[in-house]
Amino acid sequence: MRHLMSPLDFTANELDRLFDLANDIERYPDKYAHACDGRILATCFYEPSTRTRLSFESAMTRLGGRVIGFSDAASSSASKGESVSDTIRIISCYADICAMRHPKEGAPMVAAEKSDIPVINAGDGGHQHPTQTLTDLLTIRSLKGSLGGFTIGLCGDLKFGRTVHSLINALVRYDDIRFVFISPEELRVPDYITEMLKANGIPYEEVIRLENVMPRLDLLYMTRVQKERFFNEEDYVRLKDFYILNSDKMALAKKDMLVLHPLPRVNEISVEVDSDPRAAYFRQAKYGVYVRMALILTLLEIQV
Repeated sequence: MRHLMSPLDFTANELDRLFDLANDIERYPDKYAHACDGRILATCFYEPSTRTRLSFESAMTRLGGRVIGFSDAASSSASKGESVSDTIRIISCYADICAMRHPKEGAPMVAAEKSDIPVINAGDGGHQHPTQTLTDLLTIRSLKGSLGGFTIGLCGDLKFGRTVHSLINALVRYDDIRFVFISPEELRVPDYITEMLKANGIPYEEVIRLENVMPRLDLLYMTRVQKERFFNEEDYVRLKDFYILNSDKMALAKKDMLVLHPLPRVNEISVEVDSDPRAAYFRQAKYGVYVRMALILTLLEIQV
């Protein structure tokens, strides 16, 4: 039995097989429509989510399975003081696989250690968000043709953004990747990430102005400034509009650059960018369903 706590839990070859399966599901959905007949996914979400929770539910439903679970801690026994360890023991009696989101870093790992069923980390605090990373990688591979050989700019909240941290850690395993970190001083990428990049000889630079680097980027990964990660409302208000991607900035970019965003967006991408063919964030959300379908099949060891 395997769990998914981090994108690094899968080797690069295993990820290739996972992405091949996801692309096959995209092309031939009817082939997989009953792959999970009789199987149950539990979605245990201790903090709010739209895309991640609903994409997991959509993935399992499209595979013919069923879904149970809760969408916030207040509607679970956590509100009565039940531990994550006890909750997953109970869930193991009811479901075949579990997707868990929790505000505390490491909580899904605790669950995995006590679980009798595969556990998928659906986001833990500011730490990891592996299925978003799998979505990002599948999107890049599907739209760019390969993983590697590009310059990627990551813009916005690079300090608290778990999607950014997971994506960087996953991309370092591919060849010829160059990182450009675009953020205000207060939201710079953590030191442990830049130290890891230095140790592996992977080129990166840190800048403040997005306009200065737009012409060099093959991919731009935008993120929102996350109000829920701030302890100080004043700091959030000061930084929330630091970057706004609009048509003027897009005019500086390459004709084939792609814009990604894990969503939800607030106002860091102007709606006028949505009609630009380089805007890939809604296609990215769709790839999230395919990759989660492939992940469920892989962890349940179901072959079609």
